[in-house]
Amino acid sequence: MGNVVQSSEKGSHNRRRSALHIDMTPMVDLAFLLLTFFVLTTTLNEKYILPITMPEQNVPDPPPISASRVLTLLLGENDNIYWYQGYPDHPVSKTVFSSQGIRKLLKQKGKEISRMIVLIKATDKSRYKNMVDIVDEMTIVGIDQYSMVDITPEENELIRKYHL
Repeated sequence: MGNVVQSSEKGSHNRRRSALHIDMTPMVDLAFLLLTFFVLTTTLNEKYILPITMPEQNVPDPPPISASRVLTLLLGENDNIYWYQGYPDHPVSKTVFSSQGIRKLLKQKGKEISRMIVLIKATDKSRYKNMVDIVDEMTIVGIDQYSMVDITPEENELIRKYHL
């Protein structure tokens, strides 16, 4: 009979397994293309700065202003706004931050008073948000003559006196 060589290791061949090689270049290219796309198409957040014109400091003699042209807003606690026209001895009324409150008042007074000037005065109990909101209302209504001034002790007492 012939010589038959049988291997004790069935199916085992002397093959070397080669390491798997994956080319990552296309994936990196795609990642950079996506990154570039999103960076170029995204608008950056721009900070919005509220423009406020401050009065000049050492004005020798400011021009006289008729009290009937002046509307005074007193920002109080709990988002209340107290207001009067002219001098503080006029009746004081109360309103709130809303389209039917302060916005309606500013529109109405803007029609009644020619070249109206608004004085904004914040009490110690008002919030910073109220100051920002009232400046926003001035911009919305289109009032460009307004000023932020300190509240007087008499006006603080006026609010307490009327228990508004």
